[in-house]
Amino acid sequence: MLHEADLATMRGELVGFAYRMLGSPFEAEDAVQETLLRAWRHGGEFDPGRASPRTWVYRILTNVCLDMLRSAQRRARATDFTSAAAPGGDLGAPLPESTWVLPILDHRWADPADVAESRETIRLAFVAALQHLPPRQRAVLILRDVLCWQAGEVATLLDASVAAVTSALQRARATLRAAAPGKHTTLSDAAQRDLVTRYADAFQRNDIAALVALLQEDATTSMPPFTWWLRGRDTIGAVMSASEACHEDHLVLASANGGPAVWQHRPSRGGLEPFALLVFDFGEELISGVTTFLGFADAGEVGPLWARRSPAAR
Repeated sequence: MLHEADLATMRGELVGFAYRMLGSPFEAEDAVQETLLRAWRHGGEFDPGRASPRTWVYRILTNVCLDMLRSAQRRARATDFTSAAAPGGDLGAPLPESTWVLPILDHRWADPADVAESRETIRLAFVAALQHLPPRQRAVLILRDVLCWQAGEVATLLDASVAAVTSALQRARATLRAAAPGKHTTLSDAAQRDLVTRYADAFQRNDIAALVALLQEDATTSMPPFTWWLRGRDTIGAVMSASEACHEDHLVLASANGGPAVWQHRPSRGGLEPFALLVFDFGEELISGVTTFLGFADAGEVGPLWARRSPAAR
């Protein structure tokens, strides 16, 4: 018999697995909630002679995720849709929430020690690359290469042979390499946080020159739910210099996808309201990408604000 307390201690790692599978923290929370409910209801059916508690719960969660992915389209980033925009270009129409790989706040899936250990496999580019894999291959790769399960354990979980799991893993690795998740930065945690802190300070002072100096030459920026995106620090600087929309905004440091992030709040009649979450990619020395998730809120909400407002309110 599994106890509720035992299930609760697994929640963070289960959210991390589901997020990598689904590409959305909101769907990941739903999947884990359904998994824990099923595990609690059917705990009497658990047979310790056939599987460990962890394997049994992961089996439930994997099946929940695979069910959720049966009719879902592949989530992506803005750079997957169109070529880079030119300064002055129209943002276009926002796409549905289900279009996008969304960020996850670190406190939702791991304690600080686990974040440091798993940073490479939770960053936005890696999770986006995972979405190129067929769902079962995705599960195999996450279980084998991220969670370091043995092939036999994965075979038991998926009701497959070890040979089938090994073959699926080889195909998944090849597809992942082709999806080009990007290189892991060599910048230390402190260096990344320093760059983001300086970026936030320059942003709030509207010091575009100082902000652009923190970007590498071929840096990108995007703003989901729009497919519009820019490449090149000079282009980014030119667009930011021409806009006055963010001059009164307030930025607060956060942590998402294993690295430093920034909450962007906008003044309203009631004080400050959430406007966006900025998530960063890093190169060898500077920031290589900024993704501004407009209207994003914590995963305790039902979804991004753009998915909860009527078109007239956006």
